[in-house]
Amino acid sequence: MKQLFDEVSIASSKLTTRAYSTSFSLGINCLHGKFHDAIYSIYGFVRFADEIVDTFHEYDKAELLEEFRRDTYRAIERRISMNPILNSFQQVVNDYNIDDELIDCFLKSMEMDLAKSEHNLQSYEQYILGSAEVVGLMCLRVFTERDEKMYQALKPSAMRLGSAFQKVNFLRDLKADYQTLGRVYFPQIDMKVFSEIEKAEIEKDIQKDFDAALEGIKELPRSSRFGVYVAYVYYLRLFKKIKSVPSYDIMKQRIRVPNYQKMGLLAGSFLKHSFSLL
Repeated sequence: MKQLFDEVSIASSKLTTRAYSTSFSLGINCLHGKFHDAIYSIYGFVRFADEIVDTFHEYDKAELLEEFRRDTYRAIERRISMNPILNSFQQVVNDYNIDDELIDCFLKSMEMDLAKSEHNLQSYEQYILGSAEVVGLMCLRVFTERDEKMYQALKPSAMRLGSAFQKVNFLRDLKADYQTLGRVYFPQIDMKVFSEIEKAEIEKDIQKDFDAALEGIKELPRSSRFGVYVAYVYYLRLFKKIKSVPSYDIMKQRIRVPNYQKMGLLAGSFLKHSFSLL
């Protein structure tokens, strides 16, 4: 029965999410149960594409990514794939009417990582759109359950939340991106003289994204609001920790939020959600 294969596929996406991200796993667990499989499936798809461009250095990344792209669209069209990650993803795309445009935009950003090591403002904004903002929109399609009016109303804030998350990742991973992958995402930044002024400007931009995103989170249905808010609170705490680190130390360490602090953030978020204090 295909149902059993579909269950195995979703389990693969769930395993992938839990293996790669404790923070997103925590957020997903705080969503209504009806959304769990779909969001695990979106994360699994995004994670696998990202792994191709970030990790498989001994292989032909361009060939692998193009094969992944072809297999993705073939899976969506056929409504099945022998790749369990793509099989679970195609089901979400078809069930929630996720636009091909969002998928294509995401894959184009992954493609940028194959060749582009530095960004100007235009390519930086294009990369943020594809690598993060459209992923937020894929999740929003799930949360709004084909309610087009709600989707359009919450679309700007969902994009800003994805943007905030990605920019925080860029700051957190500045050392690894530059020294290991040879990438600099922030435009017009000289990593040899990364200053407090430049860091403060980046942080100001990120804070604007967080502020705009929170307004949209407040308007989400209760079925998804808590889970999204947990992810927001975790990333906001990570952002605040990064802000407290001097620019010259950013290149010396990878800032993280310990698991015990995540549990405290979860408890505080639950109280705010329960008493409608968001």
